[in-house]
Amino acid sequence: MDGATLTKTAPVLILLGPPGAGKGTQARMLEERFGLVQLSTGDLLRAAVAAGTDAGKEAKSVMESGGLVSDGIVLAILKDRLAEPDCAKGVVLDGFPRTTVQAEALDALLKASQQQIDAAISLEVVDAQMVTRISGRFTCGSCGEGYHDTFKAPKTLGICDNCGGTDMKRRADDNAETVISRLDAYHTQTAPLITYYDQKGVLKKIDAMGDINDIAKALAEIVAPVTV
Repeated sequence: MDGATLTKTAPVLILLGPPGAGKGTQARMLEERFGLVQLSTGDLLRAAVAAGTDAGKEAKSVMESGGLVSDGIVLAILKDRLAEPDCAKGVVLDGFPRTTVQAEALDALLKASQQQIDAAISLEVVDAQMVTRISGRFTCGSCGEGYHDTFKAPKTLGICDNCGGTDMKRRADDNAETVISRLDAYHTQTAPLITYYDQKGVLKKIDAMGDINDIAKALAEIVAPVTV
């Protein structure tokens, strides 16, 4: 089976946004509501390696040697995944493309199977607020319940509301300095991509600093017309 089995109406959507903007959460909500398949680069690579596909074997060899997986390998893995039957209703790409070179290669891949990008949706954030949002996160080490210093502190300091556990954990990279660096890198890398999709007339922007359900509603208004 090849990518040509995808119908012309099967939407291909891209979610753009820095770490912490909620891309993964919103992609999962789009999956549930519209039957789309979320495709993240990391998951694709791990699945291809586990499945032992030709592209997966290439990726495994590169990763084991400590190298970066090339765009060509990622695109080969993506092409294989798009050929799977569950993608016939459309997909949401999360984390790819990251550069205009990748975007151009993706356009060529989709064109070969009579597909195109229906919408590139940028989840817009306020950097200063994102630093506060991400750097204040922590979780219960026992049950995984998520908390935040400012927005969702446990009722009793140091004790999980859910399970009563006291082993609270923070990710090493969830600190202000690292978050600022990640945001700067994102904006530098993605700014040309925003321009690229804007010039193609498929760029949409959504305020991603609000309530999760409000963001989901705004996304649905963009996605619904292309999933007919």
